[in-house]
Amino acid sequence: MKMPRISVLMYHQVGNFSGITAHGATFCRLSRFKSQMWWLKRMGYNVISLDHALQGIRGEVRLPKHSVVLTFDDGYVNFYEHAFPILKKYGFPATVYMVSGLIDKQAEWLEKSGLPLAPLMNKQQLNDIKLAGITIGAHTHSHPRLAELTSEQAFDEIVHSKRELEECLQDEVQHFCYPYGSLNKEVMRLAAEAGFETATSCQRGAWTSEHDLMAIPRKAISFGDDLAGVWWKIHMKHKLKGKLILR
Repeated sequence: MKMPRISVLMYHQVGNFSGITAHGATFCRLSRFKSQMWWLKRMGYNVISLDHALQGIRGEVRLPKHSVVLTFDDGYVNFYEHAFPILKKYGFPATVYMVSGLIDKQAEWLEKSGLPLAPLMNKQQLNDIKLAGITIGAHTHSHPRLAELTSEQAFDEIVHSKRELEECLQDEVQHFCYPYGSLNKEVMRLAAEAGFETATSCQRGAWTSEHDLMAIPRKAISFGDDLAGVWWKIHMKHKLKGKLILR
């Protein structure tokens, strides 16, 4: 059986933006997002849930060819307003990684990068998308760089995000994402200890069974990416920068 290769696409904000000259990987024009989702549907890509992908990686099910997973970091209101209706239109599943301590607040960490603050979803919006089939994952309590914290501080951020979201959603939260892609072996160990089944990183590449489930690579869709750019990112076998963390 051929080893499955899954493209996990990474988005952040989706909306009507202009004048973006920095941090392009955290923005996607609404018009381009519409085109990208139409193109995935039209060209026969199989957009699957993170749970379905995990089953395939474990060899429990045979994955369809050209499998793609959609992920959205941080939990912005503009996901609910813009991306969510388009995903519903095409019947696409997705995973949203929510910063649990900032529900119904603003993305305070953006200020450090000189970016405008953006509102994050509230409890009702999170439950709305969950009921519609969107997976909610955890993205820490306050969006720190976990690899720069002590083990105790990092574990508090990780485990509290899981507990807070499970209380909000009245459901188990099984997936985690490292803010800024900040991780090391100790942070990976803590994510597993907190009870998560998977954790996604910002390492570039296709997800295969060779990867540690606590360091799943993704492919960032940036502000300037047209359809050719998205095709390239899905099909190109990226060489990861730095050492690839395996099992």
